[in-house]
Amino acid sequence: MGTSSSAEGPPDKTKGQLAVLWNLAPFAWPEGRPDLRTRVALAFVALLAAKIVTVLMPLIYKEAVDRLTGADGAQAATSLAVVTIMLVVAYGAARISMVLFTQLRDVLFTKVGQHATRLTATRTFEHLHALSLRFHLDRKTGGLSRVLERGKHSIDLIVRNGVLYLVPTIIELVFVLGMMAAFFGWEYSLIVALTVAAYLGFTFVASEWRMAIRRELNDSDTEANTKSVDSLLNFETVKYFSAEAWESRRFDSSMARYEQAAIRTYTSLGLLNSGQAIIFTIGLTTSMLLSARAVAVGTQTLGDFVMINAMLIQLYVPLNFMGMIYRELKQGLIDIEDMFSLIKQKPEVVDRPGAASLGVESGEIRFENVRFAYDPDRQILKGVDFIVPAGRMVAIVGPSGAGKSTISRLLFRFYDVTGGRILIDGQDIRDVTQTSLRAAIGIVPQDTVLFNDTIEYNIRYGSPDATDAQMRRAASLAQIDHFIGTLTNGYKTMVGERGLKLSGGEKQRVAIARTILKGPPILMLDEATSALDTNTEKDIQQALDTIAIDRTTLVIAHRLSTIIHADTIIVLDQGVIAERGSHAELLQAKGLYAALWARQQEADEARQRLADAVKADVVRPESVTAAEPLALAGE
Repeated sequence: MGTSSSAEGPPDKTKGQLAVLWNLAPFAWPEGRPDLRTRVALAFVALLAAKIVTVLMPLIYKEAVDRLTGADGAQAATSLAVVTIMLVVAYGAARISMVLFTQLRDVLFTKVGQHATRLTATRTFEHLHALSLRFHLDRKTGGLSRVLERGKHSIDLIVRNGVLYLVPTIIELVFVLGMMAAFFGWEYSLIVALTVAAYLGFTFVASEWRMAIRRELNDSDTEANTKSVDSLLNFETVKYFSAEAWESRRFDSSMARYEQAAIRTYTSLGLLNSGQAIIFTIGLTTSMLLSARAVAVGTQTLGDFVMINAMLIQLYVPLNFMGMIYRELKQGLIDIEDMFSLIKQKPEVVDRPGAASLGVESGEIRFENVRFAYDPDRQILKGVDFIVPAGRMVAIVGPSGAGKSTISRLLFRFYDVTGGRILIDGQDIRDVTQTSLRAAIGIVPQDTVLFNDTIEYNIRYGSPDATDAQMRRAASLAQIDHFIGTLTNGYKTMVGERGLKLSGGEKQRVAIARTILKGPPILMLDEATSALDTNTEKDIQQALDTIAIDRTTLVIAHRLSTIIHADTIIVLDQGVIAERGSHAELLQAKGLYAALWARQQEADEARQRLADAVKADVVRPESVTAAEPLALAGE
C-alpha cells in the first residue's frame, strides 16, 4: 500500500492488502445502521436457500432417471408420466426458487454495497480537501480523479463479493463434498477435493502473476488520463503554440503502453481460463470413468452416473466463482490501494487538540519574526515583522520571488510558519480552527478560477444561505450586475470550465461579489488586478476600494499605482522587509520602492506614447511587437 510496504517486499504487500480487507469489513456490517444489518442478514438467508436448492437439484435428476430406467410394461407408461411431471415440476420449481433467492439476495445487498461506496468515497473526498496545499501542488488532477474512480468501483466489488459469494461458495463446496462421500464413497470426495485444490492453487498462482500486469495497466491508464485532462484544461495554450500534434503524440505514447498492457491482461486471462478448464475437466473425466465402471458392474445405477455428472458440472459454477472472486478481490485491492494510500496521507496543517474558534473583534493582523521555507535549503521569509492595524490597509510590494504570495498562504494557514508567529487580535492562528480562521478572511486572488456552474452559483459560494436580494446587492457593489443583465440567462448563465466563458475583468468582479457576500472582517487582495488592462483595472480597483472600507485589508500588489492610497506600504526583498512607509515617504527615501515606481512609470508612459502614436496613425498596430513598449521605457 504505502511506500513502506512496497519497499519491504511481497509479504508486507500481502499484509497491507489484508489490512485493507479488514478496514472494509465494517462496511459489510455497518455500525449504527440496523436497517442495513437486517438487509445483510436477509440477503445471507436468501443466499443459503439458493445454495441448498442448487445442491438438491442433482438428487431430483437421480431419482427421475432411476425411475425412468427401472419401469416396464403398463406400469412403465404410468410411471413415465408421473416421473415426467415430477421432473418438470421439480426442475421448474427449483430453477425458479434459485433465481428468485439469488435476485432477492442481490436486491437486498445492493443498498449495503452502495452505502459502503458512498461512505468511503465521501470520506476520501473530505480527506483530500483536508490535505495540505503542498500535496495538491504535487499531484496531477487527472491521475487523482482516476484513482478515486477505480477505488470507488472496487469498494462495492470487494464488499459484495466477500459477503455474497466467497463464504457461501465455501459452504456449497462443503455440501458437495459431503454428498459425494455419503452417496458414492470417499474416493469420489478425494477426487473432487484434489481437483478443487489444484484448481484453486493454479488460480491463485496465475492471478498473482496477472496482478503485476494489472498494475501496469492501471499505471498506464492513470498516465493517459492525466495527460488528457491536463491537455484539455490547457486547451488555449495548446492552440496558441499549435501543439495539437505534440499533445496527440504524448497521449498516444501513454495509450500505446495501455494497449500493450491490455493485450497482456486479456492474453493472461485466456491462459488462466484455459488452465482452469483443463484441471476441472480432468477431475470430471476421472469421476465419470469411475462411475461408468460402477454402472457397468451393477454397483451404481444410471441415476447415480447422472447425479455425479450433474453435481460436478454444478460444482464448476462455484469453483469458477472462487477463481473470479479471487481475481476480482486482488484486482480490487490493487485499484483501492492508491485510494487508501490517499486516506493514509497525513495533512501537513492540522487543528491542535482543543483548538478554539477565532474571535475577531477589531481584526488586527500581526506578523512577528515570521520565517518560512518550502524547502529547508531555500528560505523564503527570513524574519518578517509588521502590523496591519484594525480597519487599515497595508500593502506589500517587491520584486518577483520576494515572498509576497507566501505571506497570503501563511495567513490562510495553507502552510504553518517554520519560525515566529502570526496573530489576529492577539490569537496565534495555529491555536484556532482552520475553518474559523478562513471564515474571517475574504480573498480576491490574482488568478480567479470559477466553478463550471452558473454565475449565481459562483457568487453564492461566498455565502450559500444568502437571499436573492443579498446576492444581487453583492453583484451591484462589484459592478457586475449590469453585465449580467445583458446576458440571455442572466444569473443562470454558465461560466464554463474555470470560468473561461468570462473575460478576466468579469471573473474578477464575480470574485469580488462573492467576497462581498461573504462579508469577512479581514480582506486579502492578492495582486487582484495585475492581469487586467488599464481601463478594467481602474473599474475593478474602484470596486475593491469600496469593499475595503472599514475592513482590515492586506494587499499583495504588483502594480504600484493601485496601492498609493494604502496606509502603509511594505517593500519586501529576498524574504526581508527592505522599506516601509507611505507612498510619499517611500518616494522621498529614493530606495527600492522609488526604483520600482520609476520603472513602472516609464513603462506606463511608453505604452501611452505608443497608444497615442497608433491613434494618430503614425505607427500601424500590426507593426508593434510585444517587446516595444518595454524597449521604449528603457527596460
